[in-house]
Amino acid sequence: MKCKRCRARAAVALPSHHTGFCEACFLEFVERQVEKAIRSQGLFSHADTILLALSGGKDSLAMAHLLRRLGYGVHGVHLDLGIPDSSAPARAAVERFCAAHGIPLDVVQLADEGLAIPLVKDCINRPICSACGTIKRQLFNRAAVQGGFTVLATGHNLDDETSRLFANVIRWDAAQLADQGPMLPAGNGFAKKVKPMWRLSEFETAAYCFLAGIEYHMGACPYSRGASFTGHKSLLAGLEETSPGQKLQFYLGFLEFGRQPFRQAQAAAPCAIVPCTQCGHPTNAECCSVCRMREAIARRDMPVEL
Repeated sequence: MKCKRCRARAAVALPSHHTGFCEACFLEFVERQVEKAIRSQGLFSHADTILLALSGGKDSLAMAHLLRRLGYGVHGVHLDLGIPDSSAPARAAVERFCAAHGIPLDVVQLADEGLAIPLVKDCINRPICSACGTIKRQLFNRAAVQGGFTVLATGHNLDDETSRLFANVIRWDAAQLADQGPMLPAGNGFAKKVKPMWRLSEFETAAYCFLAGIEYHMGACPYSRGASFTGHKSLLAGLEETSPGQKLQFYLGFLEFGRQPFRQAQAAAPCAIVPCTQCGHPTNAECCSVCRMREAIARRDMPVEL
């Protein structure tokens, strides 16, 4: 196979785009995909101050590398989850990357917040991936709002977005479908949240990291075994293998045709958002679920339903 752009020998084949690229042209292709993702959805501009949620994995570090190359002002934040044999190497990967690329970095230790993930796992009756995600969303949002950033960016890729969309459609989760997309505007105490990697697959971000020389943390979370999203990703990967390009078309179709009715329904019957009585974070209950997790950990008496 020859490179689509320069006709040299291709190094990366992309069946979903019915083409392939040499190393240099592939790196440029990825940059253009991210530029297109930002521009088509109006995610942010060069005037914005962007806080990057950095996990240490390939997607978040590729996002940081790309936005830095594209000239955006970025600042990183990493959550140390306190998971033995997993969190330390992930944090080290983020710290090395940010030091090498001159990106300011803040680190929040969940143990200091009373929310180390092993403790959360032992003290609540709720899937740990769901609880961890809730904690991450709150602490990333807090960092963005308190830090005065205009945008909070996460490294969710096309595989992440389509597996989430698939799960939401299976459940017909109207609230989640109304909110799903590459951008959520600021409001009610929430920072503007964006996903500039939404057009790129996991394979494409992994290939980008390899060719760009980005060292990232490769270990899977030890608590993620059996999580439903891995099964959804496998199903969609099978579809993509037999029908290349279907994941992107599924997601684009939802953004163009499927999302608006759910947003209209949500706007007609909005959920009241109020500050948590304990921490002040926006929530739809008197006490937010993260504060209730803290209470469960503090009691250590018996698991509680959240």
